[in-house]
Amino acid sequence: MGRTLHELSILLAGEAGAGINSTESVLTAVFKKDRRHVFATKEYMSRVRGGTNSTTIRAASTRVTALSGTVDIFIPLDADAFARYKKNLQEATLVLADPGVIDSKQIHPVAFNDIAESCGSAQYAGVVAAGTIAAIAGLDRNILADQVRRQFEKTGAEVVAANIKAAEAGFETGCKIAADLGLRVIIEPSDEVAEDIVVSGAEAVALGAIAAGCDAVFAYPMSPSTSTFTALAGWAQQCGIALEQVEDEIGVINMALGAWYAGARAMVTTSGGGFALMTEGLSLAGITETPAVILLAQRPGPGTGLPTRTEQGNLLMAIHAGHGDFARAIFAPGTLEQGYEITRRAFDTADRFQIPAIILADQYFVDTYYTTPAFAVPERVARHIVEAPEGYKRFALADGILSPRSVPGFGPGRVCVDSDEHDESGRITEDLDGISLRMKLRRASKIKLVKDSAMMPDLYGAEDYETLFICWGSVLPAAREAVARCGKTSALAHFTQVFPVNPQVQHLIERARRVVVIENNQSAQFRQVLETALRIRLDHTILKFNGLQFSVAELSALMKEAV
Repeated sequence: MGRTLHELSILLAGEAGAGINSTESVLTAVFKKDRRHVFATKEYMSRVRGGTNSTTIRAASTRVTALSGTVDIFIPLDADAFARYKKNLQEATLVLADPGVIDSKQIHPVAFNDIAESCGSAQYAGVVAAGTIAAIAGLDRNILADQVRRQFEKTGAEVVAANIKAAEAGFETGCKIAADLGLRVIIEPSDEVAEDIVVSGAEAVALGAIAAGCDAVFAYPMSPSTSTFTALAGWAQQCGIALEQVEDEIGVINMALGAWYAGARAMVTTSGGGFALMTEGLSLAGITETPAVILLAQRPGPGTGLPTRTEQGNLLMAIHAGHGDFARAIFAPGTLEQGYEITRRAFDTADRFQIPAIILADQYFVDTYYTTPAFAVPERVARHIVEAPEGYKRFALADGILSPRSVPGFGPGRVCVDSDEHDESGRITEDLDGISLRMKLRRASKIKLVKDSAMMPDLYGAEDYETLFICWGSVLPAAREAVARCGKTSALAHFTQVFPVNPQVQHLIERARRVVVIENNQSAQFRQVLETALRIRLDHTILKFNGLQFSVAELSALMKEAV
């Protein structure tokens, strides 16, 4: 009996080093070039060889930005991959596997290894699989061949020819499978895809930093933040960015603060363990009122935890890091567009308010990519720096809460900052009830200023809602798709700024009969933030903390139960 699909979700799995990434790159590029919307994300173990890695690709006629949670086609390249992911399969899942590798009645036999060896090497099995999927999906075989050529052009003509042969053999195999099973995949081409770009979350943040006028980037490599650092490294020379891999995270944050003090716009990239080492530097930014932009890409902890998995477990740490009281702003993009725009906003917020701005991403966000409209490039970047006149006082109280910030060499004035408590000129003071107290009060006033300017959440779903779901960061795409399945009385509020919370949020929550907070962590950290900020009690949560992100299917079921 035949089957027709208007959307396709593909799971490809095998050991590290088996070419899963190359197969993913080929397929997503072919879907995009053939004008189909495509989404891809990956799960990978913390090792260079062995283990089991996977990629999930979702293609549709309309924009797709989340993991569906269903599997239409599963290609396990080894027995371990089949054993690991068979629990994720549905009754209708088509499992294409080599019978010489996997002995199961669930599989539709495809001799991937034999086909690959006939093309020159068993290493081409992933490319054979790519060709098979391309044929089943109804993609253009010429686009496939061209993309394979581009993918492997640096490996030499002989290897390129062998890979193209493997892709063609896989394509023929896919055509036969579709005909034998009566399987039709109808994904209509979309003209808007031709103008789209395909970038990852890591690249979206990197592009946002470039658009914000980033002049310098500092990091000590730590997954999952390293992908943003390497993206910026690739563009650094073209964009005039100074980039330094520093000896440790203490040096990272201090170099960034030095760059801002000297007039540059700087960003650091890190994860939870690295950020923990930066907290003294964060406090230094607080008292010297020096801007800082920090990408904190989260992964499960504590300790080393799960370095290659995802979690939203660092929110409370980001809020409370650093000794003493000082203002900060924390953002959490949910989509690629937000990754770009929020990074630009983080730079402007840090510069304008002279505070640290933290971008909370996570492994799922940085490693996910899909077709998205090209990002708008600003005509100019506002830099909040003034020329220092004679007698310039860096922390002048007469100028209000925000003292005009200058940098050394810009004007005749002297620019002095100090990590000790200081007077208006930046010199150390111990006048406890005089200038020291006035400085503390002014910095405290900045906290309220940042709170009053905080972003409101974006609202999706019913305007007259009874149930309000709340989420933040990377949960958005799955939750947005899921809330549409929850009926006409449900809405979703997504926070791209998670701290401080705008007081006006209270009115959104008061309109609901039931409020449910959705988070990728164990302790409902954002619920705690909302309860503290708004002095309310929120009793209902949907939490996931096994190192994996929510899928649309999973979240839909949980949200329907909560309504």
